[in-house]
Amino acid sequence: MRYVIKNGKIVTEYGIKEGLSLVINEDKIEGIFIDSYTDKESVVIDAKGGYIAPGFIDIHSDYIELMTSPRPTSVMNFDVGIRETEKVLASCGITTMYHSLSLVKDDEFSKKPIRESKNVKGLLEKINENSLNLIRNKFHGRLEIDNLGQVDNLKEYIKEGKVQLLSIMDHSPGQGQYRDLEIYKNTLKGYRKDISEEEIESILENHKNKEKLTLENIKELIELGRENGISVASHDDDTVEKLNLVKEMGVNISEFPIKLEVAKKAREKGMFTVAGAPNVLLGGSHSGNLSAAEGVLNGYIDILCSDYYPQGMLHSVFILSEKYGLDLCEMFKLVTLNPAKAVGIDKELGSIQKGKKADILIINRDKDGSPIVSKTIVNGKIVSSIGFDLK
Repeated sequence: MRYVIKNGKIVTEYGIKEGLSLVINEDKIEGIFIDSYTDKESVVIDAKGGYIAPGFIDIHSDYIELMTSPRPTSVMNFDVGIRETEKVLASCGITTMYHSLSLVKDDEFSKKPIRESKNVKGLLEKINENSLNLIRNKFHGRLEIDNLGQVDNLKEYIKEGKVQLLSIMDHSPGQGQYRDLEIYKNTLKGYRKDISEEEIESILENHKNKEKLTLENIKELIELGRENGISVASHDDDTVEKLNLVKEMGVNISEFPIKLEVAKKAREKGMFTVAGAPNVLLGGSHSGNLSAAEGVLNGYIDILCSDYYPQGMLHSVFILSEKYGLDLCEMFKLVTLNPAKAVGIDKELGSIQKGKKADILIINRDKDGSPIVSKTIVNGKIVSSIGFDLK
């Protein structure tokens, strides 16, 4: 199939261009031509004045955990879970998803059967089997450093080519995301309404005494990932000292830096920095940490992920432009080209450029002025199309 997308504003790496048409031939971008371009063999798509943008690349989201295990006592068929997740993601403009599955030993907040080792293995296998279906599905392995029992399994997954992104996490209270113990305690109470103060103190004591991976263990895992062409992320960096350490080990992405000074240092060191799009929508971090908007405004955050709310990526791009006055083209890069570069897929994806894969969005406005993805094209095929009244 050959498509000519007309009457839109094309979001390129170098600015937003009007009066031009985008041509897609089979699964590739053929090029950008003058708007009078026509040919009898092509299907014409009218963008109706909307934005023609690259598909969003989401490198951190655990949304699939909710879609495959919506209740603490239920685990859905993984094929069904992936299909239904893809439908939602495509409608949100996410054309490449690094499904972030957590390999955790204990979860004090809530029971999530999808995080049990057998289910992680089953789901990652299905993700790899369905690497290109409605959207591009990839596996982001998130290892909690107290989960010593999963290290060998994770190494095997890496060697088998089933891991496309790796992150090393430590959610122990007193540092990282939960450096403020009161926030940690309130979060526990939010998940478990009947938890007692004695139980909370017992959990804190357990975290103090539990065994964790050594620095040598962590370094070995990072090196294995890099040897297999996988980008590696640290998680919740809260000090410059920690950042220096992980950078020396080979980490190239800093996920959710806790403070502005840490995000600044990460960028100075040439690392990619990630913040959550929901943080932008909420006006700040729900854990009392770095404001994503502040990080972007200062030039220290260069990637936004959906984290747990796929709808957030589209809206955050426009909020940052319209509320904070930032360049819209540059805001699109937060969810397209920059994440593509971070995970090493920018030669094929992430921008509208001749020869790249045709993962394209048409973004219009509804009557209230809210942005909406009216068409999602993945690998040159229309996978989602939404009808609505234009503003």
